[in-house]
Amino acid sequence: MGKLVRMADVAQKLGISVVSVSKALAGKEGVSDEMRARIIQTAKELGYVAPVRTKEKQESSGTIGIVVADRFFSDNTFYANLYRLVVMQCAALGYSAVLEIVEPEFERSCQMPNFLVNKRVDGLIFMGEISHTYLQTATSYNLPYMLLDFYVDQFTADCVVSSNVEGGWVLTNHLLQTGRRQIGFVGSILSTTSIMDRYLGYVKAQLQAGITPRDDWRLEDRDASGRFIPIKLPEEMPQAFVCSCDEVAFNLMEMLKRRGYSIPRDVAITGYDDFVFATVASPRLTTYKVDTERMAKAVVAQLHRKIRKKALLVNHSVIGGQMIRREST
Repeated sequence: MGKLVRMADVAQKLGISVVSVSKALAGKEGVSDEMRARIIQTAKELGYVAPVRTKEKQESSGTIGIVVADRFFSDNTFYANLYRLVVMQCAALGYSAVLEIVEPEFERSCQMPNFLVNKRVDGLIFMGEISHTYLQTATSYNLPYMLLDFYVDQFTADCVVSSNVEGGWVLTNHLLQTGRRQIGFVGSILSTTSIMDRYLGYVKAQLQAGITPRDDWRLEDRDASGRFIPIKLPEEMPQAFVCSCDEVAFNLMEMLKRRGYSIPRDVAITGYDDFVFATVASPRLTTYKVDTERMAKAVVAQLHRKIRKKALLVNHSVIGGQMIRREST
């Protein structure tokens, strides 16, 4: 049997995006008539065959597909727990759930899950950030979908997120209230919308207190692929750090303790999420508790409404959390 020709192969042959190929083959707007003709001709020459969608496959499958990039699932206990809660909420509404962990090469080439190509699911939940090109390709299949724990600035998409700006503000304001005015931030702000919004909350609290955040006190915590990297400390240390998540805060705390710092006497540290690392850290972390159970319930309920072709009550759902004070501050 010959190699299955994918839309990505047609795109590579023409030097264009998979999204353009998808739109052309689906008869959608967004490509010129000339390019559409070239795409269709190239697809024929390469032997591309559109997936057969039988009547049975178009009917309700009672299944929801959950898509997550490998970098957010392989060693991230937060997302593993969030997935568990989503599955439980799916079951409560009579759905089964199937998970697709998208490896980096599949994300780059926009290779879609079989359950999506063959429409074996009623709807999709994208959990955690994924490339915009991959997302646009996946949503071109016209299945109901929701974004969980992120949003996209470049186009409108229904989502459920935690109150990240508020959380960043609350933690920073707490440190200010303890008398600390030299506060750094640990997190790669261009990595995810969640980290960016937590940083915006951190900046807002300082500006309101008449403090200008220092660039050299904003430390990177992950590389371009989203993997954690060793934290490089600044030459002049601040009195406290707001960290992008509990795991990063735990790693920072262990590094500082090895270098002789006392927490929180010398440097106070806050985490984010209130999950696992917050309580195994010594001292235990002050953090912002994300209500993952409410997030899971909201995203499945919203998707259920979309599957049933009912209007959403809220398109951008923000789930509030609360600060948990412990010994690290």
